[in-house]
Amino acid sequence: MKNAAATPPPYAVLFDMDGVLVDTEPLWFATETELLEELGGSWTADDHALLVGSALQVSSAFIANRAGAPVRAEDVAAELVERMAKTLRERAVLHEGARRLLGELEAAAIPRALVSSSHQVLVDAVLDALAPLHFDVVISGDAVEHNKPHPEPYLRAATALGVDPRWTVALEDSPVGVEAAQRAGCWVVAIPSVAPIDPAPRRAVVTSLTEVTLDFLRSLFFTRG
Repeated sequence: MKNAAATPPPYAVLFDMDGVLVDTEPLWFATETELLEELGGSWTADDHALLVGSALQVSSAFIANRAGAPVRAEDVAAELVERMAKTLRERAVLHEGARRLLGELEAAAIPRALVSSSHQVLVDAVLDALAPLHFDVVISGDAVEHNKPHPEPYLRAATALGVDPRWTVALEDSPVGVEAAQRAGCWVVAIPSVAPIDPAPRRAVVTSLTEVTLDFLRSLFFTRG
């Protein structure tokens, strides 16, 4: 693994997808609302906020419990994935600053990983819609045994990249994702999308990816403890 005796950290940058790389939260909310209405239930922005960053199994079980008629969580999950894959291919939009930051990291030969709670079919839909986007490693929610807030997704990404997670930075937008990254040992830059996130040790908070540059990421290891 790379260590602090080499070039200045970070030695990898790990991107969450929904809410960080792509503005998907409004799309998820619209899809959840539409599905619940068809199932005889109702859905609010507060309901959606509770699920930001959660694994599909968690979200689908929650939605199934809100339906007006009996429905299996597995069927809800399959329907959500099918609808969201179509929506993402048609409407996925990168957050401002994302392509610039990815290019800056690539030019500096800093490895990049995409670490998402979403299933691979949804990750593929985003990557196809927004190509070219290059990540050295992609970890999807259905490729791990334990999804966020468990640290496994970030630990697997760091291992695949051959880096110590303590010398990486994870970009996250949800408390669930922040917890996963910090439990893995990553420095975290939080960009809150729905739920508030406060600064903490080894955690910086910004309002947008436009504030995140390579110089900023390097400064975390030397000026922010």
